[in-house]
Amino acid sequence: MLALSRKAGESIVINNDIEVTILEIKGDQIKVGVTAPKSVPIYRKELYLQIQESNKEAANSAIGVEELSNLFG
Repeated sequence: MLALSRKAGESIVINNDIEVTILEIKGDQIKVGVTAPKSVPIYRKELYLQIQESNKEAANSAIGVEELSNLFG
């Protein structure tokens, strides 16, 4: 992990097309802005983990080929 120090208004650039800017610092909270191409999904980590878990559950509950055959006759 790379650890950087930034002040409000300062940025870092990732992979030439993603910019992370520190917008505001209030006590123990930091407001961060991310500028990236629309093709790059950006999620809060807790939401990202929920999406991954939902995808795993959906994949595990997927019906098999035989069941699909029965469904469509």
